[in-house]
Amino acid sequence: MHLRVPRPRSLAGQLFAMQAVLIAVVVAGYALFTYISDRGQAQDAAGRQARAVSLAIADSPSVLEAIGSPDPTARLQPYAVRVMRDTDVDFVTIMDPEGIRWTHPDPGQIGRPFRGHIERAQRGQTFTETYTGTLGPSVRAVTPVLDDGRVVGLVSAGIKVEEISKRAQEQLTALLGVAAGALLLGAVGTYVINARLRRHTHGMNADELSRMHDYHQAALHAVREGLLMLDGQYRVALINDGGRELLGVAGDVVGASVADLGLPAQLTGALLASEPRVDEVHLTDRRVLVVNTSPVSGGERRGTVVTLRDVTELQSLMGELNSERGFTQALRSQAHEAANRLHTVVSLIELGRAEEAVDFATAELELAQALTDQVVAAVSEPVLAALLLGKTAQANERGVELVVSRESRLDDGLLPPSLPARDLVTILGNLVDNAVDAAQGRVPSRVTVAAYTEAARGGDVSGADPAAGGGSELVLRVSDTGAGVDPAHADLVFQRGFSTKPAGEGGRGLGLALVSQAVQRHGGTLTVTEAPGGGARFEARLPLDDPQGRAPAPDAPAGRRAAGGAV
Repeated sequence: MHLRVPRPRSLAGQLFAMQAVLIAVVVAGYALFTYISDRGQAQDAAGRQARAVSLAIADSPSVLEAIGSPDPTARLQPYAVRVMRDTDVDFVTIMDPEGIRWTHPDPGQIGRPFRGHIERAQRGQTFTETYTGTLGPSVRAVTPVLDDGRVVGLVSAGIKVEEISKRAQEQLTALLGVAAGALLLGAVGTYVINARLRRHTHGMNADELSRMHDYHQAALHAVREGLLMLDGQYRVALINDGGRELLGVAGDVVGASVADLGLPAQLTGALLASEPRVDEVHLTDRRVLVVNTSPVSGGERRGTVVTLRDVTELQSLMGELNSERGFTQALRSQAHEAANRLHTVVSLIELGRAEEAVDFATAELELAQALTDQVVAAVSEPVLAALLLGKTAQANERGVELVVSRESRLDDGLLPPSLPARDLVTILGNLVDNAVDAAQGRVPSRVTVAAYTEAARGGDVSGADPAAGGGSELVLRVSDTGAGVDPAHADLVFQRGFSTKPAGEGGRGLGLALVSQAVQRHGGTLTVTEAPGGGARFEARLPLDDPQGRAPAPDAPAGRRAAGGAV
């Protein structure tokens, strides 16, 4: 037979039981303390009442006069009965200085000795005590009756302990009613609070909540993607290690507003948006991020869950792939043109014009070789040379002439490892693509590229890295014959999403933003000005951190390298 182990009570249930027991103990303890205190207070009050009555009787002139009469009992007994009725005491006993009763609630006790202590009263003192007399235990006061300082009689007034207990019992009944009401009110309040707690904890017990917290912390630190949770006021409620790294924030940012994190304006706007964002691409200073946001709602907006993915490497690879694709398309087109030229050569031979066929083939070969020699002679760095050859063919297919400036001089092995070829492809490839787009359809349609090194300008360049001031820097300049860039847009042109061209599939405005990001990542500068012949001229300057202190190539004209040259 399978025995089912009972599930531990939920955290809300455990707290309810603990609070109910605590409230019951507190109320019971308070009730007991109040009962004992009230009982003591009732006895004190009875003692004060008895003392007041006995003093009033002892000070009464009629009592003093009756004591001096031949028959004190005849005058004092009716008076004592009346005083007992009016003052709500159980007995009033008036006696002679020796303690022989003149009055008593029970007339049969008149003439008998008083049962209790009278020594202090005989010495002229008033006192109270609890004593068991003929009527049972009572709280009594005994005081002397004085005549010119001489004790001529004694007065005792008292209240039975039984009567005091009845008074305390009445107070106890009221106290129990108040305690029961407090207990009921506390139980209802505790139930309401714990019902709310049960909803928020989903009926889980303490162990389950503890495990969930442990899993939650482990998952936050294990997930490499960035996770950011915002509350209803768009303040950071939670951020994992990946989120801190991808957003570039440090320190304790929990509780800070998204607007105070120092993020790019477009990324901040995406995080502050009330509608969901799906696979949006945003740029930070060093990364390309894919951002997804999803509001958390439960009848009202409670916050936003943000996930961040780093696609910096993927974006670079896509840029390289696009360059390779363009190069492949150019090669395919060239292959088609080569086939046409080959058919022409064959046709000339078939027509018996062999010399003309040789001249035609030689001219085409010399033209292609001259283009290759020009590019390789100017830029022998293999990655950039291959990129320029591919872009030249691709530009020709679009009716744009791509020219490598004569001032270009970039030897193989000159670039340090700190400047990877992938970033150079991103920078120069996007600048060339942008220039070809701008120059296409214009007359003339030309893009001019310059790539060389020169002594760093240092402080003369606005925004340049001061650390590069004493070394050299790589200059990549791309000019076009397009419409140019409005000076009012000189700063906006490098922001993601800005473009003067119609948006295509996937949007525009990402290429120059990636160029700006790559340049900033290497501590360089990126500027756009008007080209001398019209159009736009983009210039990227990247500091070369050369550990061997190698200077620019000596065979490059110094004056031309320093001046930058007109393109």
